[in-house]
Amino acid sequence: MQHTDVNTLGEFGLIEHLTRDFPLRQPSTLKGVGDDAAVIDNGPFCTVVSTDMLVEGIHFDLAYVPLKHLGYKSVVVNLSDIYAMNAFPRQITVSIAMSNRFSVEALEELYAGIRAACDAYNVDLVGGDTCSSPKGLTISITAVGQCEKELLTYRNGARPGDLICITGDLGAAYLGLQLLEREKRIWQENPGVQPDLENQKYAVGRQLKPEARRDMIEAFRKNELKPTAMIDVSDGLASDLFHICKQSGTGALVEESGVPIHPDTQMLALKFKLDPITCALNGGEDYELLFTIDPNDAEKVKYLPDIYIAGEILDAKDGIKLNTKGGNLHELKAQGWVHF
Repeated sequence: MQHTDVNTLGEFGLIEHLTRDFPLRQPSTLKGVGDDAAVIDNGPFCTVVSTDMLVEGIHFDLAYVPLKHLGYKSVVVNLSDIYAMNAFPRQITVSIAMSNRFSVEALEELYAGIRAACDAYNVDLVGGDTCSSPKGLTISITAVGQCEKELLTYRNGARPGDLICITGDLGAAYLGLQLLEREKRIWQENPGVQPDLENQKYAVGRQLKPEARRDMIEAFRKNELKPTAMIDVSDGLASDLFHICKQSGTGALVEESGVPIHPDTQMLALKFKLDPITCALNGGEDYELLFTIDPNDAEKVKYLPDIYIAGEILDAKDGIKLNTKGGNLHELKAQGWVHF
């Protein structure tokens, strides 16, 4: 049998390769693989379904991630995919595989975080599965949401002339991770040394306890604003913009001055001798919303808090570029989270 390394395809290339021979047989399946969530026809509404898996040693490190925070984050990252479809999550299922090092009390902590997220986002835990694992902890959560058919937003609706918008700010979660990893290394070398997180509550909080942008979906409804395309920023702004452009068949121009970065993030990036815009473009795990709007809706966005216009969708032939503050154009590269 031929042996092809999965790294040659990457996560999305591998998914596309493995699922390309699976036709959609059911008329009720409106969208299969390839967006933030699958879409199922459900009368006047659409049911949206998304699932994510978190694996110890790959997606989280229990050396510095409290189990309660992990439970909360595990739910939030799934709900974020539902919001990225302009939908509202309603239910989740939770499946876990754990080694014998995890006690009942430890799992109670994990589920306390899951419950806190369910309370915060008004979703129900309706099922799941548990099994043993020879090593570590794996968490798989499926989120089920609902949206009116006419309001559903995919990744493939961006058109040249649309404006690129970003909620919140970017790069903080990545830098929070760098800080936690640094302190872990110091502790491993000197177990008696207490961690020093330099009072970086914002960056560390963005890494350990992110929030999904339900408030934005509510604001869209209230202001009768429907994005033309949308995705949540989980793999980094550049990578996720590439997804929108690829599926929409477009290019894009991002203005560096339009990419929102928190002041604490800027200062922490400089401490690590990193360029803040590089962290914002490639860091990931921010779980903000990246979306495009018809330019006729620009006035609606201007009056909504915490939304920043960061660029414009172009023709595919123009490529995907970054215009720096110095006025230089650079080809953007998708250098975010590598899944394999």
